[in-house]
Amino acid sequence: MHQKQLTELLVNGLAQLKLDSSKAHQLIDYVLLLEKWNKTYNITAIRDLKQMVILHLIDSASVYRYLKGNSIIDVGTGGGIPGIIFAILNPELKITLLDSSQKKTRFLRFAQRQLKIANVTVVCQRVEKFQANKPFDVVISRAFTEVGNFLKLSGHLCADSGQMLAMKGPRIESEKNAQEQGFELVQDIDVKVPFLEAQRRLLVFNKL
Repeated sequence: MHQKQLTELLVNGLAQLKLDSSKAHQLIDYVLLLEKWNKTYNITAIRDLKQMVILHLIDSASVYRYLKGNSIIDVGTGGGIPGIIFAILNPELKITLLDSSQKKTRFLRFAQRQLKIANVTVVCQRVEKFQANKPFDVVISRAFTEVGNFLKLSGHLCADSGQMLAMKGPRIESEKNAQEQGFELVQDIDVKVPFLEAQRRLLVFNKL
């Protein structure tokens, strides 16, 4: 699939999500960088560019509307998903990308420089060891770990009025154990991702 077709696919997906498509070219540039690095460093299991646009860009953009607050940390971000997509979509957000893999954070810093993304901070550290100067409005993860573990490892990063967001597939996990970690499940949202048949859920937790 050519770059023009990838951009058209993304613009169509963003339009279905009622999002501004002015950043589409920058998002496609990010995916092209990711695909290039992936050949050497194995950053994501997805190899096909069209699938990267759907499963990384559009999938991430589909939860953008649920972000409440300005400071966001993406835990176990890997290649920057969803955090880097949020950062490109809205330069006003302050995004921290956290991952313990040096090769992945090296890629993220390179992408940040290449794409001139000013509102991103990259941190290479294990989440349970990371101490932020100030807690975050939103702590989000996609496919980082199961929900109970996500709350346990990352809960200290969440502001008292903040929210923990877990991007998940259809499988019911241990969100019922949230209270043991000091959180309650306040929303279980069915997320419709354009061009994707698979079911997606967004679990939203508040501090007790």
